[in-house]
Amino acid sequence: MAENKLGRFVWYDLATPDPDGAQAFYTKVVGWGTMQWDGPMPYTMWTHAPQAPLGGIMPLDDKAQTAGAPPHWLAYVSTPDCAATAAKAVELGGKVLKEPSEIPATGMFAVLTDPQGAEFAVYQSTAGGPEDKPPELQQFSWHELATTDWEAGFDFYARLFGWSKTDDMDMGEMGTYRMFGFGQWPLGGMFNKPPEIPAPGWLYYVKVPDVNAAAETVKAEGGKVLNGPMEVPGGDMIVQCVDPQGAAFALHSAK
Repeated sequence: MAENKLGRFVWYDLATPDPDGAQAFYTKVVGWGTMQWDGPMPYTMWTHAPQAPLGGIMPLDDKAQTAGAPPHWLAYVSTPDCAATAAKAVELGGKVLKEPSEIPATGMFAVLTDPQGAEFAVYQSTAGGPEDKPPELQQFSWHELATTDWEAGFDFYARLFGWSKTDDMDMGEMGTYRMFGFGQWPLGGMFNKPPEIPAPGWLYYVKVPDVNAAAETVKAEGGKVLNGPMEVPGGDMIVQCVDPQGAAFALHSAK
């Protein structure tokens, strides 16, 4: 493990009303395995290689659903100081949904929103962070923010995490697509959401060998394809989907 730096996506949790169904779905679509966390509470982790966890599954209970929380993915960004990062997010116009909390023998986390309302989390690990290297198959490879003001959103995250602009793409009537990165490798993009996207939020892409084949598996296993498969500038392929429980996710394959 490398130094526990600020600004790297390091963990992904799926909040779902049907953990067993979601586990069966993503195992077939992405090829992930699962393992149990050796901690004080039950927690199933996704693995992209034998014993290599990248995220987990959290039950979305009736109380959360009644409060309006939909099934969703939540990504965690690394920080060397969880409390300080949460406080800075508030200073920059964000909000704290869950105050910095300790995970026994593991680290600390907090759940936040940016000024436009998109939810994300930060994580301070006691073991340090991952190396800065390109994503492998079955890992998350792109992080996309659909928001109401991408320029304000980019300014918030740049000041909070040190992310930098890597490129801008003109999408015509849809406006600008701002791509951003951290360290040596790009992380994702931001754009102003169209009306059909109800609220600001993040969409996370998983790298697979063949988007077209994976999209067929999504449909065969009870999920829905929302957009694609389609080629993006540079020749890579993507598809945007919803799993059978209603959580949005996306898939990506390199040309």
